[in-house]
Amino acid sequence: METRWSLTAIFAPSRQIFMVTSFEYDDQPHQVDVPTNGGVVYKAAKNVDLGPDSQEFYLKANVKAPRMAGILAKIFAWFLESRIFGKLLVYILKRNNLIHKLVSHAELEESPVYVPQHPFEELNEQEVKCIDSNLSPPEKVRLAIDCLDSTTEHVLNGSQPFFHRWTILDYSRAYSSGQVTPYMVAERLIAAIKDSSCHPMQMSFFINYNAEDILKQATKSTIRYKNGQQISALDGVPIAIKDEIDCLPYPTTGGTKWLHKFRSCEEDACCVKRLRLCGAIIVGKTNMHELGAGTSGINPHYGASRNPYDAGKITGGSSSGSAAVVSAGLCPVALGVDGGGSVRMPAALCGVVGLKPTFGRIPHSGVLPLNWTVGMVGVLAGTIEDAFLVYAAISGELPSHQPSSLVHKAYFPLLGSKKLITDIRLAKYGEWFNDCSNEIKICCSSAVDQLCDHYGWKTVEVTIPEIEVMRLAHYVTIGSECTTSLSSYLEKLNISESGWDVRVALCVYGSFSSQEYIKAQKIRNRQMQFHNNIFAKADVIVAPTTGVTAYPILNDALKTGELDYINGAALVRYQISGNFLGLPAVTVPVGYDKNGLPIGLQFIGRPWSEPTLIHIAHAMQALRIREYRQPQVFYDLLLKDIK
Repeated sequence: METRWSLTAIFAPSRQIFMVTSFEYDDQPHQVDVPTNGGVVYKAAKNVDLGPDSQEFYLKANVKAPRMAGILAKIFAWFLESRIFGKLLVYILKRNNLIHKLVSHAELEESPVYVPQHPFEELNEQEVKCIDSNLSPPEKVRLAIDCLDSTTEHVLNGSQPFFHRWTILDYSRAYSSGQVTPYMVAERLIAAIKDSSCHPMQMSFFINYNAEDILKQATKSTIRYKNGQQISALDGVPIAIKDEIDCLPYPTTGGTKWLHKFRSCEEDACCVKRLRLCGAIIVGKTNMHELGAGTSGINPHYGASRNPYDAGKITGGSSSGSAAVVSAGLCPVALGVDGGGSVRMPAALCGVVGLKPTFGRIPHSGVLPLNWTVGMVGVLAGTIEDAFLVYAAISGELPSHQPSSLVHKAYFPLLGSKKLITDIRLAKYGEWFNDCSNEIKICCSSAVDQLCDHYGWKTVEVTIPEIEVMRLAHYVTIGSECTTSLSSYLEKLNISESGWDVRVALCVYGSFSSQEYIKAQKIRNRQMQFHNNIFAKADVIVAPTTGVTAYPILNDALKTGELDYINGAALVRYQISGNFLGLPAVTVPVGYDKNGLPIGLQFIGRPWSEPTLIHIAHAMQALRIREYRQPQVFYDLLLKDIK
């Protein structure tokens, strides 16, 4: 006879010897039986109850690591890199943070799933338009504009004043009317970048930009507008690129001081090529957390990207600069890469929209291969409409490079339709939803209630089991893939060229075994089953985007980076399923905390459901947009009164 417990109520055959371990749940200690091999024995996914009355209890992130920066971070890195102490320290870290218990020594019936590829299926989404996926990027942008809601533009330009960032169509109209030219905007942009980089602000938005190249692109765009030959609405619009994406004439550093020495940038990434085909002005490479190996956006080589709402606070990472330039008005849109919430997290902290599409929706060619199965190009924008327009331009598979099973149809949301989408069901896991700061919980709960009351939508209470297990499995996966992808470079690397926080991360990443990686992929299979079952009863999953708002940048972290895994776990708490399971997700600003720092609400969709996600984000934005506030650091490149 076997006694089986759920999740952290550890499963094991009754004939084994047990030891007792204590877990914290709802601030109350729980005694559970753990087999002496230290691993969980999970019952089959098909037998796990996902209903609101499920006995699966919610395990909060069990992070046991003090914040370290400065000399403490250096000492810790030295010990980890030591042949004598390193392996022991890593073992203790993995044990104390439950990686051994929940992943390394776990027993699972499910087979591993190594890549979160989802076969395309017709979702019968409401108010969408099927388009030819073989259309050119400018043609897709034109069709996307036809789908926009004209009333939104009326609200943005209406008589009742409120803050909003200039949109892609604002730039396009200003250029077409002759009020301003792309060249004039480019000059203002360059001046703004220089201003933001100077003392006392030192916002550290960019790693690299080339004024001559920006003006060259702007000159060509200005001539096209003068001759009435503009390519698309993106023509002349400034767009920034995360320094994880290949973009000429810049090296791709990945936030390091060394990677570009080993890997040269030969051509634009596919997503950048598509933006250029639309006439966009590529304005440079934005700052990022080194190798994407952190959540703060503090980079000891290129400076800490600072939050435009409070320059003393973090932007979040790793697409830190991309979120900040959009928030500060330097660009209406920027590209990032989302491997563990790296687009959505900084978007939420900086008060902008962050869209991460389904795995495979945007080609990954030309993006640093830091994590093959969890990283995806994403879009950061001031509004969901702008995120949609750029998504339209860069999405679509490369048929010659993709197996036929991945070919999928393209649908655009009809945001301008007079017929609202109806009967939307928002899956909400209460204990997870509420595992955040009180201000975030109140703000996001209010936003969900307002959404349901206004549109007649409903929340569906569900249980999403093993969320903390999924976070740890994702950590094993992203860490293993990062060190494997960099292995040939790391052999030649002088480790002193890396930040101290990244040196610690690489030590832990490199400790994961093939067994641990495979166990993590079995957990991926379980979670895909759980989420598929949830999407059978709901259209999207709703949750806050982060567990905390932007926290302070401390001086001791500026030269070493910082190790703050407690805040890091709070920032990624709601991010992981989007990456680990390849699901599309979007975050929308919905309010501010008592210090005026932004709060984001996230919607996670079933595979290929970007149109529905954009519809829902558009509906949420419409209810909250009049409450948006201007950041403390903001640049008006069109030189109009937008308050």
